[in-house]
Parts: sequence; C-alpha cells; structure tokens
Amino acid sequence: MSTAAQRQWTRLAASPWFASVHEALERLPGDRLPTLEELNALASERGVASGGGTPLRFVSAAARADDRKQQYEICIHGSGEVETRPNSWHDLFNALVWLAFPRTKATLNRLHHDAIKRWQGEARSGRGTARDVLTLFDEGGMIVACTDPLLGDLLRSFRWRDLFWGRRADVTAQMRFRVFGHAILEHALAPYKAVTAKALIVDIDCRALELPDARLNALLDARAAAYFERPEALASTRTLHPLPVLGIPGWTAANEDPRYYEDTTVFRPGRKAARECSVPLGREHKKQAP
Repeated sequence: MSTAAQRQWTRLAASPWFASVHEALERLPGDRLPTLEELNALASERGVASGGGTPLRFVSAAARADDRKQQYEICIHGSGEVETRPNSWHDLFNALVWLAFPRTKATLNRLHHDAIKRWQGEARSGRGTARDVLTLFDEGGMIVACTDPLLGDLLRSFRWRDLFWGRRADVTAQMRFRVFGHAILEHALAPYKAVTAKALIVDIDCRALELPDARLNALLDARAAAYFERPEALASTRTLHPLPVLGIPGWTAANEDPRYYEDTTVFRPGRKAARECSVPLGREHKKQAP
C-alpha cells in the first residue's frame, strides 16, 4: 500500500462512516489491505457462518472456479465461500460487514437463497421484490439506532432540516448511525453530498447507547436480523427509508452551516406514499433492557 493509501486507510478508520466496522479494523494491519488468511482468522474466531450454517471463508475467484455456474448467494449459502478479490475495496468492505454483523448477513444470505430456489421451482425469471429489498440493504443499508421515536419519525417523514439542524443536539445524543451496506462504505473513499443510504430505524432503550461499541453492534445485529425475518419487511423497497449520509451531524464539516440542508436536490421532501410506508421496529420493546 502506498503512503497515500496508508493515510487514506487511517482517515477512514477514524471516520464515523466506519464506526460499524471499527472493531474489525482495529484487528487488521493498518499499513496494507488484509490478506484472505487474516480475514478468515477473524471470521473463524467469531464463528461467522453462512445462511446455510456453513463456516464462512473468504476465497479468491480461482478457489471457487468450479462453482462459477452457481449464483453468488447460492454458493455462499452452501459452501460458505465468499469470493473476495485481491486489492478490491468493495470486496474488503463486504468482508468487514460480515465480521461486524454476522447474524444479519447470514439472514440476508438465507433469504436470498430461499427466494432464488422458490423462483427456480416456479420457473420464474427476474429477481422479485423480496430480493430487491435484500439487495438494497446489503449494498446500501444503514442501521439507525434511536432512543426517541419522534426523531425516527422526522427521518421517516423526510424532515431533514428539522431533524439534523433543529434537533441537532438530540440527534447526537440519542441516535447512532451504523453503516451496513458495503457500497456505502466504498463511497467513503470519495464521498459526495448525494450519497444516500437505505435506513432501518431501530428503537432502542437509552441504556443501550452506553454499551461498548461491540455490544451495541451485537444488539443491532440481532435486531436487524429479526426484522428481516418478518414477511412485511420484504413486501416493498419503501419499507427502508432514504437517508442522505452527509446530512448526519459530524459526518462532514459542511453541514455545520444550516444552509447545507436547503439543497432540495439532496434533501428531498419525499413522496407521501413513501412517508406512509413504514415498518417500525422496536417500539414494542421500548421498555425492555438492552
């Protein structure tokens, strides 16, 4: 890794954009991209498994050349092999998310597998809504932990200025934003204002925010995995809520100016149907301990 790349790696590791995978990053070399062996050691240590229950392994394309005819998710489900190209940030970020959110990744993998097999059995073509939802979250998802339901409602209602400026201190104190989608992590390499994640809002007890990052991650991982088990979660792509990433306080110095949120090409008001299509997660658990 060049000196410039090392500086970039250090910058990314310290960014709130990478808070979700920070624990894994701390276990990996800071002066180069990790090897497959290093990633697999962490996966083995953490007991990461595919949606089919097979221990997960990150492998090169050559290692699974005989399985080329199998669809990507089918191969992972059965063999546990996740093709990971060398020197690919995209594939590295996918591996980091497997390490950080193993339950949710395994759930998505199993649901993909089941949907593919179901459609094959019915001789249907295309992907279907369920797989569209799964792919959107896998590539572009963000888990938003929130202790105040009113803040979550502002996000669902596309009231960006009210949320990120009017309730700025509350957002910082009562919300946590954890990137799940590896494509969103990749955007951190060259961030731009319009980067938009698909948010899953998880209502949590305020005590959960006092947990160490690893335990908070585990809690959010369990909650997100449980969410996608619900049939209604896969009924529409609008059950996930658009979230302009660089609107989050602290994620860019530019949003310290309230005029930042006046750009309606990024902070769009949204459609009424999108605002009304919501599957709240967690309010029924609000009084439970984290």
